[in-house]
Amino acid sequence: MHEHRMLIDGQLVEAHNGKTFQNINPATEEVLGNVTDGSHADAQRAVAAARRAFDGTDWGRDHEGRKKSLLQLQQALEAEREDMRAELIAEVGCPVLLTYGPQLDAPVNEAVKWPAEQISEFPWKRSLGEKDPFGWGMVASREVWKEPIGVVGVIVPWNFPLEITLNKLGPVLAMGNTCVIKPAPDTPFNATRLSRLIAEHTDIPPGVVNIVTSSDHSVGEVLTKSPDVDMVAFTGSTATGRKIMEGAASTLKATFLELGGKSANIVLDDADFPSAVGSAAAVCTHAGQGCAISTRLLVPRSRYQEAVDIVTESMKNIGYGDPNDPANLQGPQISKRQQERVLNYIEKGRAEGAKLAVGGGVPKHLPKGFFIEPTLFIDVDNKMTIAQEEIFGPVLVVIPFEDDDDAVRIANESAYGLSGQISSGDINRARDVASRIRTGTLGINGAVWYGADTPFGGYKQSGVGRQCGIEGLEIFTQTKSVAVPAAT
Repeated sequence: MHEHRMLIDGQLVEAHNGKTFQNINPATEEVLGNVTDGSHADAQRAVAAARRAFDGTDWGRDHEGRKKSLLQLQQALEAEREDMRAELIAEVGCPVLLTYGPQLDAPVNEAVKWPAEQISEFPWKRSLGEKDPFGWGMVASREVWKEPIGVVGVIVPWNFPLEITLNKLGPVLAMGNTCVIKPAPDTPFNATRLSRLIAEHTDIPPGVVNIVTSSDHSVGEVLTKSPDVDMVAFTGSTATGRKIMEGAASTLKATFLELGGKSANIVLDDADFPSAVGSAAAVCTHAGQGCAISTRLLVPRSRYQEAVDIVTESMKNIGYGDPNDPANLQGPQISKRQQERVLNYIEKGRAEGAKLAVGGGVPKHLPKGFFIEPTLFIDVDNKMTIAQEEIFGPVLVVIPFEDDDDAVRIANESAYGLSGQISSGDINRARDVASRIRTGTLGINGAVWYGADTPFGGYKQSGVGRQCGIEGLEIFTQTKSVAVPAAT
């Protein structure tokens, strides 16, 4: 049974106006159920509740209470893991294999637990020692305090909805803040389930966590513009990130923005080509709907045809279709709108002169669902639209480079800087290239950086700030410097 209500001020509630909207399975186009359709008024009620909970309770100072509550949530999540697995596959269209990694198991295992454990370890105060600042004989003992930032508006996308929600919620609560979460309308059930778990299985006080589901994207503007919200934490497109930053500027509120990417997968000439180039077909994972996926394959011009032959064969053999089938790495796009958006990019690639080597259309054997064939473009110039803009589909472009310096240039010739990969037979050579790539995360020779303890975010137009890790805790705090007369 799916929970259809949202969470406001500790209560599971319907929308104030009684409206609901449908949740659609993107693999079958069938209606999964109805969800309460929150309005601007509901979001304002949620903000007011979060403000009262922050200003009027000791939540921000009760370290042990927060830790206990987060560990209760951890237990509740673990108890309903398998129900969440089926629910995510149905509403997100994610392959079942991905739920045993970043879509479900990895965040459930650590996204709440790790921040909870850090409450006891985090340096809430540090001493600067004694000093007579002006030489007037007024010696002060000085400290730096870290305190909660306040009410945080959390806006979540549809591609990894539970993972992103938990990796924001854990740090937000661990640092003593309250919040209002606005999930994506395409994937609301994981958020309403979380609403129920918090309300029924934890001691989190009313108003500390509020979750407002809505089919109206503009409801998020309540969070960005309200003077009662101290910060907005957002994951999504760079275009939307700009709008959020503009809205937040009206009240000078802090923002954390994890935005788009156009990451490069650089295969150097001494790499294990069959493995490194063949694995580039992983661009199709979750239908390419991941901001950190490496969508540009950069290969040496001297081995270009060899690389094209390998990746062509690999892309032809990617399993795609029913996300419940473990043989499929690729499921559907999240919606008809997203399917059409990706197809438009494919047409633009053709029009600009790139050569379509694999796929490029809607699969005829999948009459239902928002599917697109695994798609490979070769003979791509890095200035082409398909090499510069985030497509968010199962589309890989292959670009040749002359040498290491040229590979670095091409990789950095992008408005984005979120992630990437480097493959080489010489780890020191790979590290040197990595040191020159302007991205927030990098994997060398297939190594994976992901984790609740690992800072994640981007350079340039890929965002502002970091999620997870110590940096992802600090971002949800304010800094206060305090001086008292030194002991005599």
